[in-house]
Amino acid sequence: MEDLVQDTTFRGRDWALEEVVGARYEDCAFHDVDWSEARLTGCVFTNCTFGNVRFNAAVLERVAIMQSTLQRCSFFDAELTDCKLTGSQFIDCGLRPLRVTGGDWGFVSLSGQNLTGAALGGLRLREADLMGADLSRADLRDADLSHARLTDAILKGADLRGADLDGVELRGVDLTGATIDIGQAVRFATAHGATVA
Repeated sequence: MEDLVQDTTFRGRDWALEEVVGARYEDCAFHDVDWSEARLTGCVFTNCTFGNVRFNAAVLERVAIMQSTLQRCSFFDAELTDCKLTGSQFIDCGLRPLRVTGGDWGFVSLSGQNLTGAALGGLRLREADLMGADLSRADLRDADLSHARLTDAILKGADLRGADLDGVELRGVDLTGATIDIGQAVRFATAHGATVA
């Protein structure tokens, strides 16, 4: 594993196609960095800032990006496997198409982000901020959405079967054409004032 890099700003770096294993960054800033088609494995970013960073077609495996801010970053056709994004914030990022397998995105802020058609099945999104996010046609099967904030979110055509919706306020969420299971149907009906006999 590489040594810890702290309080460093990286600007305009071309790291496309790079293979990075076990790198650790803390309180660092990345601006206009190109990580397109790169492969990052086991890397850890803590309290970092990413501005206009390109992760297009990149493969991130067991990468942790914690308590960090990502603004105007592009994840076009990126693949994230078992990644941890706890407490990180996405602002004006390009997140589609995006493939996510497993991982912990608890407390992440994706407010207002476009996640149309994203593959997020099985992802831990506990207490995530998804307010105003567009999750149309997203695959959220078996995802942990417990206590997530979904006010004004769009879930048209999304697949929510098996997702944990404990503590989620469902009023005001657009669920037109969404696929749900029987237990969720009861929860939705109750949220809208119906009595299930």
